[in-house]
Amino acid sequence: MTSPALAIHRTALITSVGLDAPSSCAAIRAKLTNPTETRFVDGEGAWLMAHAVPLGEAWSGLAKLARLAALAIEECLVDVPRDQWPRIPVLLCVAEHDRPGRQAGLDDRLFAEVERQLGADFSDRSAIVAHGRVATPIALAAARQLLADPGVTQVVVAGVDSLLSWPTLSVYLKADRLLTPANSNGFMPGEAAGAVLLGAPGAQPELRCTGVGFGMEPAHLDADLPLRGNGLASAIQHALDDAGRQMHELQFRMTDLSGEQYYFKESALALGRTLRQLTPEFELWHPAECTGETGAASGLAMLAVADAACRKGYAPGPNFIAHWASDGGQRAAAVLQFAGHTT
Repeated sequence: MTSPALAIHRTALITSVGLDAPSSCAAIRAKLTNPTETRFVDGEGAWLMAHAVPLGEAWSGLAKLARLAALAIEECLVDVPRDQWPRIPVLLCVAEHDRPGRQAGLDDRLFAEVERQLGADFSDRSAIVAHGRVATPIALAAARQLLADPGVTQVVVAGVDSLLSWPTLSVYLKADRLLTPANSNGFMPGEAAGAVLLGAPGAQPELRCTGVGFGMEPAHLDADLPLRGNGLASAIQHALDDAGRQMHELQFRMTDLSGEQYYFKESALALGRTLRQLTPEFELWHPAECTGETGAASGLAMLAVADAACRKGYAPGPNFIAHWASDGGQRAAAVLQFAGHTT
């Protein structure tokens, strides 16, 4: 391993199936789902279905994203005295700059609105990580660098996103990427927020990130090239090298797959390129089957679900790989281990 491990001390998760991490993770474990009709229709006149977070109030736009993020950060920091919050950097993951229908103000107004809603200030080393689905592993790598400073003992990585606006949905609908009665090769849009509190590893049982890796896929979704899975395989291999692991030593995969065949095919190809010893089982977990496609929040959902599964003993094992892919070709992976497990 080239860098110290990151310990996940607490998680938070706000989804369409739960308004905190325990309820969201329990619902995802039970394979529950809660899609509802939107105000929009597809080309056949059928209502588009989506996974909306039931906040109970008429929040919209940037204010809704800030509210979701504030709820997640507040849950994540519930055990941390508020007088310590100003010393904690927050790395806030949001949609990439070229995402269709991207909400205005994500880069310059969202974080200030989150602080206003929480009535708190965070470290001036806080930052926006605008890389969509691959933002979480990028933030994990940045958190390792921050925690190398003796003056920083805790870092929050948070993420928030919503695809439930017509400027976003219309582009994906036109590209035949949404799941509809007429299209099975698509995803159901969603929205969510999540957060993890990171710090140095301790003696207690905890989920740790031991390796992070990145790659680029030239045959991305919009490229007219044959898909071989090289970019994702490269990201996975870099993460394994960083953690000092081999793929056959892991027990399952946690992914951001949300329904499109392209990404399932890529995942299978990457596994074939990195798993070099026969393994009887290698489960594939993808929380988006319950929450829909949640963009920049999907990585935090994966970590929260994995943490709950490991702590409650229903994960296939203590060692696993998480991987992410963006429409533009960015690929990322992280090796995680639940230390102090009893099974």
